[in-house]
Amino acid sequence: MGSLSIWHWLIVLAVGLLLFGGKGKLSSLMGDFAKGIKAFKAGMKEGDEGEAASSPAQVPPPAATAASATGAPNPVDHTREPAKTV
Repeated sequence: MGSLSIWHWLIVLAVGLLLFGGKGKLSSLMGDFAKGIKAFKAGMKEGDEGEAASSPAQVPPPAATAASATGAPNPVDHTREPAKTV
């Protein structure tokens, strides 16, 4: 019960060969992973720059600018009390 069978040792050996076997497979795998992350970040940065350049600047609607220029109250005035119904 406390000893390891041949199957346990074969699995340990297979995992060891997979991780540390021949010509730095693990290091090349991690290098490819890092290249993928760098490419993803570069793609996200290009996407953000493209959106910022293509989207126009936001302009306030004409009704809001006309009301503020004439000094007229806003259509919705939250400073007054609501009308009381009897």
